[in-house]
Amino acid sequence: MLNLEKIAKQFGTPTFVFDETALASRMREAKAIVGSSVHLCYSIKANPFLIPAMSSCVELLEVCSPGELEICHALGVHPDKVLFSGVNKTREDVERAMDLGVTRFTCESLLHVQLIDEAARARGRVYPVLLRLTAGTQFGMDESDLLHVIDRRDELSGLRIEGIHFFSGTQQKKLDSQKKELLLLENLIQTLKNEHGFDTRRIEYGPGLYFPYFVSEDNSDTLAPLRELAPDLQRLAKCCELTIEMGRFFAAECGTYLTRVIDTKTNCGLNYAIVDGGIHHVNYLGGNMGMRVPHIVHMPGPQHQAETPEDWRLCGSLCTTSDVLVRKIEMNGLTQGDILAFENIGAYSVTEGPALFLSRDMPRIVMHNEDGDHLVRDTIHAYNINRPL
Repeated sequence: MLNLEKIAKQFGTPTFVFDETALASRMREAKAIVGSSVHLCYSIKANPFLIPAMSSCVELLEVCSPGELEICHALGVHPDKVLFSGVNKTREDVERAMDLGVTRFTCESLLHVQLIDEAARARGRVYPVLLRLTAGTQFGMDESDLLHVIDRRDELSGLRIEGIHFFSGTQQKKLDSQKKELLLLENLIQTLKNEHGFDTRRIEYGPGLYFPYFVSEDNSDTLAPLRELAPDLQRLAKCCELTIEMGRFFAAECGTYLTRVIDTKTNCGLNYAIVDGGIHHVNYLGGNMGMRVPHIVHMPGPQHQAETPEDWRLCGSLCTTSDVLVRKIEMNGLTQGDILAFENIGAYSVTEGPALFLSRDMPRIVMHNEDGDHLVRDTIHAYNINRPL
């Protein structure tokens, strides 16, 4: 059983803790919700440290950079399990992926189509690809370009165009958008068949489901959006093989960030607690400069003395006024040595924060599973990275 106080004592702070047991349970429930006709894909940009655990929970791992590809290779992920995506693919990137045995690619532009086709023909191979349809951003192709590629598919002897990749954004709270997107994809499948003679074999769809990070939100059932959308997903799955790709929604709940109160003071009538972490480690999408309060567990230290609840501002270790984790939170006294556990931090924070700012150490990372607690990355001294050779 996960014991955060024990982990804080054993490994110190600041530390990220990822609970593989809780993650596996969530993924089993998600799979049960969507049913066997809908496949799952984990976008590893959400948290690459979860790759080993996720490999047994999903059919595909989406990789969006050469670096992410190398992580999968180093961890022994079977290349057939990798979908090599990303808006910036060079010839070298494509060839490296093929050299490592990757067989699945997305095409986000006409250039991607050309690069993957040429590299495939040079190897005497045919590679399955998905054409990404833009949602009005820099990602994917305009529908006219996508149709152009499909209409000349017979000229692309190195490619087997299998279908469409579509993702419009993350943290979409209302499901009206996703329901319309699924109808759009159904209509596109029919258009491709009736007007272009193309049978869509596969769709990879990123629904960008919302995860409730903050205490002002209902988090009694964080899988509720998937339950609501499941019938629409299953309907599309009758038209072709459907895979849904997510990162944040799958991973957020399995993570906790442990940080220790280093100093307390009252400035101009406002109580401040300085912790040994900060915004270079903690990044809740929608946090708005600490104006919204995430779920935090207060674990009193040996010096703590219970006091009347007071309002506190939680600040980190960086020399910038932006380093405010929470602007106002009521707590029953804060004392040097107290531990604060920031919950629902399994996605993005571990890699998304400005970790190198001020050359402060990068935190330890601990994995919890049925075998106990395991250090998978020790403290990294940022000053070794931030200095010239």
